[in-house]
Amino acid sequence: MYKEIEIRIRPEELADTTAIDRQVAVRLGIGTERIKHIDIIRRAVDARQRQVMMNLLIGVHIDWIEERETVFRPAYRDVSKAPVAVVIGAGPAGLFAALRLIEGGIRPLVLERGKSVDGRKKDLAHLYKTGEVNPDSNFGFGEGGAGTFSDGKLYTRSKKRGDVRRALEILVYHGADENILIDAHPHIGTDKLPAVIVNIRKTIERFGGEVRFNSRVTDFMIREKRIEGVVAGGEEIYAKGVVLATGHSARDVYRLLHRHRVYMEPKDFAVGLRLEHQQNLIDCIQYHTKDGRGKWLPAAEYNFVTNIQGRGVYSFCMCPGGVVVPAATGPGQQVVNGMSASGRNTPWANSAIVTSVGETELAQMQYRGLFAGMEFQEQLEKTAWEQGGRNLYAPAQLLTDFLSGNYSQTIPRVSYKPGVTSSLLHEWFPALLTERLRTGLIFFGQKAKGYVTDQAVLLGVETRTSAPLKILREKETFRHVEIEGLYPCGEGAGYAGGIVSAAMDGEKCAESLLTTYF
Repeated sequence: MYKEIEIRIRPEELADTTAIDRQVAVRLGIGTERIKHIDIIRRAVDARQRQVMMNLLIGVHIDWIEERETVFRPAYRDVSKAPVAVVIGAGPAGLFAALRLIEGGIRPLVLERGKSVDGRKKDLAHLYKTGEVNPDSNFGFGEGGAGTFSDGKLYTRSKKRGDVRRALEILVYHGADENILIDAHPHIGTDKLPAVIVNIRKTIERFGGEVRFNSRVTDFMIREKRIEGVVAGGEEIYAKGVVLATGHSARDVYRLLHRHRVYMEPKDFAVGLRLEHQQNLIDCIQYHTKDGRGKWLPAAEYNFVTNIQGRGVYSFCMCPGGVVVPAATGPGQQVVNGMSASGRNTPWANSAIVTSVGETELAQMQYRGLFAGMEFQEQLEKTAWEQGGRNLYAPAQLLTDFLSGNYSQTIPRVSYKPGVTSSLLHEWFPALLTERLRTGLIFFGQKAKGYVTDQAVLLGVETRTSAPLKILREKETFRHVEIEGLYPCGEGAGYAGGIVSAAMDGEKCAESLLTTYF
């Protein structure tokens, strides 16, 4: 017999199987000898009360062990001689689209502007050493997309878009830790995700698909409202269907689509600054202790949100035990992002603190038209680059000085390796958005005593939260509303917001392409 129940235990009891067995037995009214096996289905930290607890969803095998089916069973087959579909971009949306095409018997040709994981690592090392950004190989572009060298967060609320469990099981099949199947807020970590990405690419190649690196798409072959293929590396590549999964930082692609009169529309997005604290402080705040998290609890996270003047101000991409990294994708830009290794074991915690931006705000700042949001992002990144000293140094300010309007005479040690330059962020960041961020941060400080401190540092700027445009597609077919054969996909198209949601969107686009054209 198999039953699922929910229990609550202290963190230190999680490693004690006998303690779990005893509680389960009491709950079910049976002897512990009848419990043959226990599966932890879901695990979450509950820090709402003084005593931090672990909430567990338990699968209990009583008297015998029942075999449980997995959602994902590999159905890959040789597609080396099959018809070709083009996938543009080797981020999660593109890679999962390619895997699904293979399952459907179609040969995916994945075109990636950047380099492989190994090539990206070399370019990132060069970036840190010289400050020079390779516009096609950086923290945003290359194998695996922007998520490859990130925290590897897998939590998503976009369950209506697809099967979250299936996406996670595919990642486990390709080398991710099985704990992502049970953690409420799963993550892989920047030290382990690259290997998973490489394994996915090897699967694509092993079954006859192809992944081409250094293959920037320079043109689309669109005739009579149908896409016939693309131009990459000077080669015309024909295909019945094209999955467009280029990510939200591929601004050249938006401009190329516009030249071909491919319909897009402006979309709200968010900008702000990245805030870094000592991780021990966040542990103390979130776990209600004076001594940090102790031996049994993970590095604490936080998720703050409020509404100011009808607009959201919220934390985004919070990285416990992480570091801040340079995320520019071209020269003359200063962009910051966060990442964490699997152990989340650095002394720092960082998170973007952002506010929503839309047509109303952009017009007030004299930005109008289809590319208003993108042009605003570009200008903000240019200003931050100039404020940092026209290099990779990030303009920075103590949180307390940002709130009070003072210059920071000194900046404590931060995780951002290139370095920081003290800057009056509140003077050059748009006034409307500055006031929102200030109000939001004060509110967060009221919710979490100790959050507002002169040991916390703001770094600029955080602009790559999501796409400023949406490439419109049909709701049921996932095809572009006007261009037959074109499947806008993932974050870059405005339909996803993270690794898992992008992966599920890639699968859905591939499934529609298979149904329609093959």
